[in-house]
Parts: sequence; C-alpha cells; structure tokens
Amino acid sequence: MKPTFPVDSQLLKVLPRAGASLRSPDIRLPVLCSDADGYYLEMKVEADPNDQGEVELTRRIPLENLSEEDWENLKTYYENVDFKVCIERGISNGLENIDDTKLQRLFMALLTFLNPRQVAILIFLYREAAHQEEGPKVHFNSNELLETLGYTRSNSGCFPSNIRAQLNRDLVALHRTELVFPKAQKIDKETKPEYTDFVVKKLLTIEEFRVSNGPRQNFDWDKAADYTSELADAYTISLGFFEGLGRTGDYVLFADSIDLRQKNSSNTKYDYRMKLLIYLASRMRWDSLQDGQYLVISKQYLLKNLDLLGKNASRNNAIFWETVEELKNEGYVLEAQELPGKKKGQKIRFQINPEMLRCHQ
Repeated sequence: MKPTFPVDSQLLKVLPRAGASLRSPDIRLPVLCSDADGYYLEMKVEADPNDQGEVELTRRIPLENLSEEDWENLKTYYENVDFKVCIERGISNGLENIDDTKLQRLFMALLTFLNPRQVAILIFLYREAAHQEEGPKVHFNSNELLETLGYTRSNSGCFPSNIRAQLNRDLVALHRTELVFPKAQKIDKETKPEYTDFVVKKLLTIEEFRVSNGPRQNFDWDKAADYTSELADAYTISLGFFEGLGRTGDYVLFADSIDLRQKNSSNTKYDYRMKLLIYLASRMRWDSLQDGQYLVISKQYLLKNLDLLGKNASRNNAIFWETVEELKNEGYVLEAQELPGKKKGQKIRFQINPEMLRCHQ
C-alpha cells in the first residue's frame, strides 16, 4: 500500500462548492452586508435543487475596523465593479475602476477564492500536518512550499517577487475568508435534510510568522496582502477543519506522492486536473461508493464543477476526457466510462484506485 495522508471529510465535502467560480450557475454576485457583529463582503453559492449532495454555502470576508465613512466609501467602490466584465473579459478588467489597492485585492480574493492553486496549498498543509503530528498546527518554510508548487528560482537563487507576493495573498485569503454552511439533520430516509443550525469556519488561521534578519523586520503579513509584494520566510498556521482527523475519524486518504505543481505560464483556473481530483474525493464522502470502488456522477455536475460552462460542448467534452486521462495516468482513476442514457442525463462511472484515494470512516 502506498504511503498516504488524511484530509478532513467535511472540508472535502464543501471545497467544490466553496470554490465555485463567478461563472457558475449557482453563484450569486458579491454583496456588501452588515449585522450586529460588523460588516462583510460575501458571496452565496446556492444549492442545486436537483442534487441533494450540494448544500447552500456562503463565503465571506469580515471587514474589520470600518468607520461609517469607510463603509460609505466602500459602497461607492462596489458600485464601480463591473461584474459582467469580470465574467466576460476577466476579473482584473472588471476591477480596474477600483483604485484603492486594498479594496481591489479584497474583491479579487473573494472572487477567486479556493482556486486550484489555493487548494494545492491546503493539500500541502494537510500532508505536512500528517508528517509533523502536532494536530491542527502546521509549521512550514515558504521556499519549501513554493518548490512543492513547482515554481523555479531566478538566477539569483530567489523566487520572483510576484510569486512570493502571490503566496502571501493566497495564505491571507485562506485566513480571512469564512465559510458559512448548514448542519444537516435528516428526519428519515424519505425526507430531505432540514437545516437547523449553521457552521461558520475558516480554512486556516495564521498563528505566527518568521522573517530572516534584514530590512523586513517590520513585515506585517496582513498589510502585505493589501498593499505590498512581500512574503514571510516561514509561517505557523492552524487548520480549521480537523475534527475528521481526530474525534470523528472521518477523512479521505490521499497518496503522499500527490503532484501539487502548478503549470508554468498557465492561469490557475485552467487546472482542471486538481478540480476533478478534489471533486471526486468530495463525492466519495457524500455518495456511496458502489462495490467499494465505483462512483457514478452526472456529467452535467462534472462539467459544472470543472467550470466547463462555455457554449462549445465539443471543446468542453474534449477537455473533460483529457483531464480524466491525466488522472488515469497518475493512477487515481483506474477506469472511466460514459453509461448509456439520454444526452441530458448522461452519467460517468469512475473506478477509483484505493491505493491513491480512499475513504476512512
């Protein structure tokens, strides 16, 4: 049996929903809202009424230390965001009218939350947690993580400043953003889940950081995410989803050899391999594996969760099967086939390799 490490099942069940893109039919445009606890920038991902495995979920960023004047200014900036341009021409183009760097980066963090690169960072952290055996607390060196993500050093031996800054912004986005989702309680087998309570969780919390001796002794990771292009040399974080690795024993095992490298010169949204791998792991927790190894999933849901939502069905289909082939070549999927049926109800049956990906409960 190959060496493996566990990832919390509750996390895997919400990851695909929490990372839904702006183009998803389930997403609702960001809104500014406030309650007794403060101000928030948030996006809702609605549940698909045809799929009981998908739940409604909200991702939100608390906006701390806002005065009433700041709140009014923020509402003005919000009105300048062209979400149609974000969808059709790219998020950066849709945010170009916001000249406040902090607010622009806040919107960017929310709109691109849990992209495949950030998911790869999370998987790296769970693997480190298994190796370090300190519960939810994980220590790591930034350069080691950048190497694991497949980035290359410049001739000077350092990683480019834009790559380093990107890592800090990713970590801070994972630290700041809260997920709000329901606890489900089933009354009986014939009844849909009734939501009686809600969970509010962060994916991780940055506890400490370290910088080497030099001019960066005043480094502030929070401010750096909003205004500068800096990265600490090391971080200590606490993972927010960890009950499955302890009290409940509900987790999914991933092969230690998982490849987390980012494709050079490629936008992370095109990393369909990571999206499909995580979606399969997610479905393993809210579906029952048939005969121990098989998953049967609607092709419609597969394409939606891979963000293959364009009108070019032939292109979407080609990308989907190329992605399946990638996972077959890596050993996660032993076989995948389209089952007979009507076009709108097409289903794909996957045979999952338990040496690379398996449930524990």
